Amino acid sequence: MPTTPLRGRRTVKASRALGIALTPKAQKYLDRRPYGPGQHGRTRRKTDSDYAVRLREKQRLRAQYGIREAQMTRYYEEAKRQSEGLTGENLIELLESRLDALVLRAGFARTIAQARQFVVHRHILVNGKRVDRPSFRVKPGQMIHVHERSEKFEPFQIAAAGAHQEVLPAVPGYLNVEIEKLQATLVRKPKRAEVPVTCEEQLVVEYYAR
Repeated sequence: MPTTPLRGRRTVKASRALGIALTPKAQKYLDRRPYGPGQHGRTRRKTDSDYAVRLREKQRLRAQYGIREAQMTRYYEEAKRQSEGLTGENLIELLESRLDALVLRAGFARTIAQARQFVVHRHILVNGKRVDRPSFRVKPGQMIHVHERSEKFEPFQIAAAGAHQEVLPAVPGYLNVEIEKLQATLVRKPKRAEVPVTCEEQLVVEYYAR
């Protein structure tokens, strides 16, 4: 279940191109090399067009949740249909309600890719029932936990010791986590101000509204 070296290198390269750390490992690379990849990475780039700025911001958001373009478009359309709140904030709140995102926030996984892998491999339960869809929308009051048979596996032993929480952002207020039990409850809907993603969501809205 660990990240392969090739995938790790790809993630680091993507992180440098987007200017954000997509994994703790990528953060170490960015700290050492805070510029884009390639031989021209250190040089000043020409001013980007408005379209390029919006496109990059959309790619940054997509990369942080590791979702496909078709999925992102569906989330945007749903966010736009909501009668309350700003579309950009609604978009991020919808993304943050995904099961894989909450598995990551709780500290059960080190990266969003690992969180998705745990869900797909049926290690994760919601209110006692196995869920193998990373896009499953968790509702307030529902508990996310690791299957008791999976708790003995090394990745979850590492997680239960709090190792991932040491390198990830602080657990947001909408989650109540008992890391030693590998349990987390979504106590309320996520609010944009609390969600630990790097994004100017209005630029993403402008990209899709063009």
